[in-house]
Amino acid sequence: MRVHLVDGTYELFRAYFGAPAASGPGGVEVGATLGLLRSLRALLREDGVTHVAVAFDHVIESFRNRMFSGYKTDAGVPGDLLSQFPLAERAARALGLVVWPMAEFEADDALATAAARFAEVPGVDQVLLCTPDKDLAQCVRGTRVVGFDRMRRRLLDEEGVRMKFGVSPASIPDWLGLVGDAADGIPGLPRWGARSASALLARYGKLEGIPETAREWDVAVRGAASLAESLRTHRAEAVLYRTLATLRTDAPIAEGLGELEWRGPRRHEMESLGQSLGDPRLAERISGVGRPA
Repeated sequence: MRVHLVDGTYELFRAYFGAPAASGPGGVEVGATLGLLRSLRALLREDGVTHVAVAFDHVIESFRNRMFSGYKTDAGVPGDLLSQFPLAERAARALGLVVWPMAEFEADDALATAAARFAEVPGVDQVLLCTPDKDLAQCVRGTRVVGFDRMRRRLLDEEGVRMKFGVSPASIPDWLGLVGDAADGIPGLPRWGARSASALLARYGKLEGIPETAREWDVAVRGAASLAESLRTHRAEAVLYRTLATLRTDAPIAEGLGELEWRGPRRHEMESLGQSLGDPRLAERISGVGRPA
C-alpha cells in the first residue's frame, strides 16, 4: 500500500498561476479551485492510489511568525487567490479526501507528521510526499518516505536528496539555516551559498559540528575564512533559521490510516460545491472518477 500526502497549498498556487481564470456566481474568481479539483481527480485516477490526504495552510501565518518577524505572511498574495482557500478545502472534502486545514501549524507540518506516523504502520510500503518543496526533503527516509513531484513525475528518495542537495535528509534544516529559503522568508547567512553549505554539512552534519575557524576545517571551500567569520558572527541567527525550517511531527491530525482510504466523492457536498463554482452538473461529472461514489 502507498500513502499519498498532498500539499494542497502548493497545488492551489500552481493552479492559480497555471490554470485559466474562471468566474463563479457573482463574478467570484474560482479558476484555481477548478484547477485544483482537476489535479486531484487526475491523481485519483492513477493506479495504486488508494489512501490520500491533503494539507492546506488555512491561514498563511503560523507559530513561526511569532519566532521571526520576517517569516512569510500573506503579503503579496493575490486577493483572488487567498479568497479561494476555503473553497479549495471544500473541493478536496467533496471529492472524498481527508483534509487537514492548518492554522497554528503549517501544511508542511501536517505532511511531516503524517509521514512519520504512517510510515511505521504495517502494510504501508511507501509514503509519497506530493510536493517539490525542498522543506519536505528532511522527511525522506530511504525509499519508504519519498518526495514526489507530480508535475515532473519524479521521485526523490534518500539517495536522491544527497545527490540534489549534497547532504542527508537530517541535515536539510541546517542547510536551509545557512542558505535560506526565500519562499518562507528565511534569509540565510551572508556569503553562504548552496555549494559551501553542502560541503561543510556533508562533512560535519550539523551547525554545531562546524568548527569556528576555517583553519580547523578539513574540507576545501572557496572563501573559507569569510564563511567562518559569517557563521561566528551570525550563529544565533543560523540556529533560529534552522528552527524555522525544521518541520514539526506533532501537528494536530486525528485520522488514522484507515480513514485515508478513498471511497469516492461525497455527492451532496459536490452538488453544493457545483453551485458555488457555477457548475450545476459538477457532481454528475465528478461521480464517474475512479471508484464509484
